[in-house]
Amino acid sequence: MTSIGPERNLPRRHLVSINPRKLRHLFTDVLVVGGGIAGCRAALSSLPGAQVHLVTKDKVQQSNSAYAQGGLAGVISSDDTIGNHVEDTLIAGAGLCHPEIVDLVIRESPRQIEELAKIGAKFDLLNGKLALGLEGGHSHPRIVHALGDATGAEVMRAMIETVHNAPNVEVLDQTFLIDLVTHEGRCLGALVETPDGDKMLLHAKQTILASGGCGRVWRETTNPPVATGDGIAAAYRAGCALKNLEFMQFHPTVLYIAGSSRFLISEALRGEGAYLRDKDGFRFMPDTDPRAERATRDIVSRAIVDTMARTMHPCVYLDMSHLDPDSSHRRFPGISRVCKSFGIDIARDLIPVRPGAHYMIGGITTDPSGRTNIPGLWAAGEVSCTGLHGANRLASNSLVEGLVFGDMIGRLASTEALEGGPEPARIPFPEEGPGGVAPQDDLDIEDLTVSLRNLMVRDVGIVRHGEVLDRAQKQIIQWCGYALRQNFSSRQGFELANLLTLARLVVHCAKEREESRGTHFRSDYPKLDAMKWGHDQNVPAYLHGL
Repeated sequence: MTSIGPERNLPRRHLVSINPRKLRHLFTDVLVVGGGIAGCRAALSSLPGAQVHLVTKDKVQQSNSAYAQGGLAGVISSDDTIGNHVEDTLIAGAGLCHPEIVDLVIRESPRQIEELAKIGAKFDLLNGKLALGLEGGHSHPRIVHALGDATGAEVMRAMIETVHNAPNVEVLDQTFLIDLVTHEGRCLGALVETPDGDKMLLHAKQTILASGGCGRVWRETTNPPVATGDGIAAAYRAGCALKNLEFMQFHPTVLYIAGSSRFLISEALRGEGAYLRDKDGFRFMPDTDPRAERATRDIVSRAIVDTMARTMHPCVYLDMSHLDPDSSHRRFPGISRVCKSFGIDIARDLIPVRPGAHYMIGGITTDPSGRTNIPGLWAAGEVSCTGLHGANRLASNSLVEGLVFGDMIGRLASTEALEGGPEPARIPFPEEGPGGVAPQDDLDIEDLTVSLRNLMVRDVGIVRHGEVLDRAQKQIIQWCGYALRQNFSSRQGFELANLLTLARLVVHCAKEREESRGTHFRSDYPKLDAMKWGHDQNVPAYLHGL
């Protein structure tokens, strides 16, 4: 068994101490944690006879899925083929994609897009047919989009309406996952915090994690505040196998306005022909890759970082001035509106951008059916690592992955739930959590959270180095040594514990992979090492069995 640090710094199995006799209990067949595209698809695919409870950390409208601008990748045009899409995905994945999963998801994608249209998602049309966009890494136009640059919002609108109308699904908004509940190696539900701040044991015959990623581990991120890695961290504490956490995809183009929140500037702008320029107006991408601005995100992000260092400037600029102005405003109304609020006309002015943490490619290890190594627990969407993305996600493949695996898992988990499950009344929950110290008044949760996120941007960003990772690891272990022993009583405290857990694991994995591949770039090991590292990297299982 591999350890990450001194035993005294190991996180506890549970974040809080509980007394089941004093808690409210709720019983269901299938518990879905997460209200994004994967969670909603799983709930909608559950068999009608199964009772489903879908819990969301915030309102169900708040998820990474809802913020997706680009769209869904699928082979729709007769000029395209499944083989083309598979090849593009494998190239982007840099040798770590699982070919059978790639083939499964890409063959299923057109059907899933059709199903979305049937439930009311209004995709953009051109001459009566689906309008197809082109994005970085794709050899053919195959990106289905909606409302120009608000695909996620439109897709989630249709899905959420359908979920609310499903007679067997109950949505519990603003319900926070604290911990998964396990007994004798099986997942039996979850401990959650309700909107009024009370804790509740949610017993489930089958549990589906679809709680999204952990972009908020980094200060510069496209992710909303809910993306603190709660599902991945809870699964790890429960003994779940994880892998490939070194692969965080940084989106190359995030609007950079000092003092404002970071706003995603879609991949589709470069797909439509936008140029990237440095502060002196030089277009640098053609010198980096023959695909220029349409190269994969890892290549574009590193080129931007190198350019910022070379010019000693905090950002680069997107230029659409050579494109048709009316078309630019019509195609990207949301981006146009946000930029206009800062006095920027996207069709005429340079748009300041820099990379930001965007999508966790690694996560909970699943088999081809979405099962984890813990019976009764499934995972879908960004919280999972299915093998589709390898070392670098191809643009607009993520929503499709959530649909395909959510659909499959919803059917399988509900089938198993209806076939039977453990009797909740006989489950011996622990009376109390395993120790922990009382909250300390001098622990500033907000300050520690900010310090952690700053460290991750500075030391565990797009370009990494072993000595810097060592320094980061020592600091994070020190923080974990006292922060993870607290008995937190607030959601902010739970989030800090999860952020620290994920940061520690990401740094460990980044140190271990002594090569550069996909989104993971080591300046001290700048080349790909297929002989030593041409495989998935499992996270050390130092909590398993506790």
